[in-house]
Amino acid sequence: MTDGFKDHFSGHAADYGQYRPQYPDALFAYLASVAPGTGQAWDCATGTGQAAQGLADYFDTVIATDASAQQIESSRSLARIQYRVAPAEDSGIPAGSIDLVTVAQALHWFDLDRFYAEAQRVLKPGGVLAAWTYNLLHVTPRIDAQVNHLYGPLLDRFWPEERRLVEQGYKSMPFPFLEIPHPSFEMSTDWNLPQLMGYLGTWSAVQKYRRETGQDPLVIIASAISEAWGDPQATRKINWPLSMRLGRKA
Repeated sequence: MTDGFKDHFSGHAADYGQYRPQYPDALFAYLASVAPGTGQAWDCATGTGQAAQGLADYFDTVIATDASAQQIESSRSLARIQYRVAPAEDSGIPAGSIDLVTVAQALHWFDLDRFYAEAQRVLKPGGVLAAWTYNLLHVTPRIDAQVNHLYGPLLDRFWPEERRLVEQGYKSMPFPFLEIPHPSFEMSTDWNLPQLMGYLGTWSAVQKYRRETGQDPLVIIASAISEAWGDPQATRKINWPLSMRLGRKA
């Protein structure tokens, strides 16, 4: 772990792994198709390995790094994935060895100049960097209204400043790569109400609210969201549109 590493997730790494939605297989198939090869990918800031696991279906080897040892310890082992504790800006990966670098829901935490230099160093000629993020989910208008109330009025002052970059879909961030036009992707899952509430509990702002106030902000929306949901064990389709910056090493 390096100076300046902002760790918002280690304290609830197990919940993070359990309640985070899975990225679509179509995303990884597409990324494999635009990379110069499928020998080796680096999933940077892998967390508990959601993106790394998707990449493992398309690349011979996936190096999955995270600055948080707790996140790595909570990951699911797969034969093609090599998990390592390392910061984004100093991976320890040999130069010119990587076909694809991925950053899922984490680029806004990085020292960008140092990370981009590291990505340029490890990528092969023509190698690709893909960084994507997602913001608020969509279920139904009534349920969305309660989630939006939690996100904004209740939690606004508890979000880190970097969250604004997520809200902008990374569009305002520098990106020193040759950008590649790409199709749209979204995550989708079927969850019941306890699963949705478990996911909301992984938000860093919810964790900070609990620490600083001794109370749980989810309680404030629990009744209204339960009424909007109906049978708590009934499953509903939940969608998260993805925003991505995709580029090739010059």
